[in-house]
Amino acid sequence: MRIASLLPAATEIVGALGRSDDLVAVTFECDHPAGVRDRVPVVVRSALADGMTPAEIDACVRDRAAAGLPMYDLDREVLRAAAPDVVVTQDLCRVCALPGATVAEALDELGLDDVAVHSYDPHTLDGVLDGIAALGTALGTDPAPLLADLRARLDAVADAVADALAGRPRPRVLVLEWTDPPFLPGHWVPELVRRAGGDPVSGTDGGRSVPAAWEELTAGPRPDAVVVTPCGFGLADACAQAESVAARLPGVPLVAIDSASYVVRAAPRLVDGIEALAHALHPDAVPAPPAGRVARVA
Repeated sequence: MRIASLLPAATEIVGALGRSDDLVAVTFECDHPAGVRDRVPVVVRSALADGMTPAEIDACVRDRAAAGLPMYDLDREVLRAAAPDVVVTQDLCRVCALPGATVAEALDELGLDDVAVHSYDPHTLDGVLDGIAALGTALGTDPAPLLADLRARLDAVADAVADALAGRPRPRVLVLEWTDPPFLPGHWVPELVRRAGGDPVSGTDGGRSVPAAWEELTAGPRPDAVVVTPCGFGLADACAQAESVAARLPGVPLVAIDSASYVVRAAPRLVDGIEALAHALHPDAVPAPPAGRVARVA
């Protein structure tokens, strides 16, 4: 089976299912399994320029949305040449990945009517696990071993967190999915914090991330910790962006995490993200994750 994955989460899942050799098309953001872009044609690229600041990215996204312009460009001819049997796409977020409607239109235009289209659209952690199961089934691969491993690791974190919290309240955690302007998280992110042993003071379970005002975030009781997880950015950029947050919330413990790999991508490594956050919140109870995932900034 020839698989075109048009979102990074799907590429990661395909790899975790042991099917990465079947990939024939990926996106510019697909970086896991490592090196996948070096051997598989890239058919989706971003309309954003490299090196933009968070504020510039936010302004560009708003301007393009207002003008009805897409955030992603699909190379239709490269996709045609890839001759996929199945295309994995999404309709969860037009900012985060190429919309499914664009893919359907392109396949029709290219005359690829016999290509199967699988849409992956989870909103919660359970939805992610269910989506992994559904994609594995669609690809003819048993997802049970992968899911069993992920669930066992989640259970291990739950046990460690329960021991750490015995007789104590959960730390109140403010999560920032963007810093300029600030955005509060949605979808599965508040649940990640709860599973890591924190009490998310912001965000909407299963919903979209929403903008906030710094005046609101700095008023009232201070959180016990702030997690800076800028959508699409790795650890180094998260640490750099966290500096501006530290200036607004002095004295509050500040944690930065590789958001692109472990928080906003609806893929198996969300469990790595939970483990990393659990260590950041309960370092005496949860083993330290490998370097490069999470860092204490302040």
